[in-house]
Amino acid sequence: MALEKITSVTGRGVYVPGNDIDTDRIIPARFMKCVTFDGLGEFVFFDVRHDPQGNKIDHPIDRPQHKGATILLSGANFGCGSSREHAPQAISKAGFKAIIAENFAEIFFGNSTTLGMPCVTASREDIAKIAAYVSANPDKEVTIDLVKMEARFNGESVKIAQRETARDALVNGRWDAIGELIDGIGAVKATATKLPYMAA
Repeated sequence: MALEKITSVTGRGVYVPGNDIDTDRIIPARFMKCVTFDGLGEFVFFDVRHDPQGNKIDHPIDRPQHKGATILLSGANFGCGSSREHAPQAISKAGFKAIIAENFAEIFFGNSTTLGMPCVTASREDIAKIAAYVSANPDKEVTIDLVKMEARFNGESVKIAQRETARDALVNGRWDAIGELIDGIGAVKATATKLPYMAA
């Protein structure tokens, strides 16, 4: 099955303020005892969404007006800390389709790309503009355009950036290396028959 070509993402946004939001804040380690990633979405940002007794406290993604948001906005060095792939998985399983931040930790960025979840950067000033818009208009949508490399909202557009190799993989449907390998299994087997050290 061919991978989806991700040329743009459109959805309602929510702003989670802060710099250096690390992978432990995104998904605390105690929730990583899982065989699959399927249930991780409910635990995303758990420790900053709950008090020590487990009661919910005010957090942007829990506010009724932001329920169903699919574009996450944040600050600098998003996804830093450990290399756990559970962090982007938790964000994805929580329903988010893309992230806009000032910059990203390298491993988090790569893990997100292989999920088909674009991570794009914008200036602090432009993120503040989008954040103000989605906060005041939570029912309105934002579009991340990976072809024009811009984010559009309220009739305005701001420049975004993304590493070209990641952008190319997303827009051409080559963002999951394992998926590509499985799709090309026929070619893999054909090549293997021509290699003397693979002959059975």
